[in-house]
Parts: sequence; structure tokens; C-alpha cells
Amino acid sequence: MAEPQRARPKPTPETQHFWDGTKAGELRLQRCDACAHVYFPPRPFCPSCASRKVSMFKASGKGFLYSYVINHRPAAPGFTPPYAIAVVELAEGPRMMSNIIDCPQTPEALELDMKLEVAFEALDDKITLPVFRPAKG
Repeated sequence: MAEPQRARPKPTPETQHFWDGTKAGELRLQRCDACAHVYFPPRPFCPSCASRKVSMFKASGKGFLYSYVINHRPAAPGFTPPYAIAVVELAEGPRMMSNIIDCPQTPEALELDMKLEVAFEALDDKITLPVFRPAKG
């Protein structure tokens, strides 16, 4: 019997630019042209001022570990416990949920405020996920 697969996001017209970016190895965010608010997740209007004048830009890919929980239960298909479910605060301001890789999944290794950088994990030929690893240097 085949191993259950990790759930795949379903791109929409509003999020397609984000998924095109991850496939190209870029973390793309949106900025409001009216109030300069940077936000995530993608949407066609600014969550701060409701303006529809928004633009997309390539983010730095840098951030820090804002919060996390370590899951030890084998409940989610496609994950091998233990694994961290993390909230990363991006250098540009928004926070996003992701996973931490290239690091032991322990409280001793996962220090709050540790510097992180984006990496990309291809699930298939259509979906590539942004994940984070400890920043080098």
C-alpha cells in the first residue's frame, strides 16, 4: 500500500503568483500601493486599508522563529514525527506558518528569535512549499 501523501495546497487565481514564485525559488509577498502595508497570505486587496491597488515583490527570504510547537503524534500523512509547526516572522513584517528543516526538532535546537532563511521543498511538478532552515552565518 502506498504511503499517504502530504496534503497539497490548491492554488487559486488570487494565490497563483505566490505558487509560481515558490516553484521559481522565490518567496513573493504583496504590498499595498496605497498604504505600503506588506501582507501574507495573498489576496486581491489590502487587509489594512482595503485598497485593491496592490503589487507583488520578491521577499528577502529572511526571518526569525516567532513561535512553534513540536508534534510527536503520527497523525498527519506525509510527516514523520517529531516535526515542528512553526510561525516565522519575515523580515518584511508578515508572519507565515511553515516547517523548520535542517535542524533537530527539539526545544534545545529550536530557539525563539533564531534567524531563519527560506528553502523550497517540491512536493510535485506543480507545488513547491516554502520551508525554513537556520540562517547560515
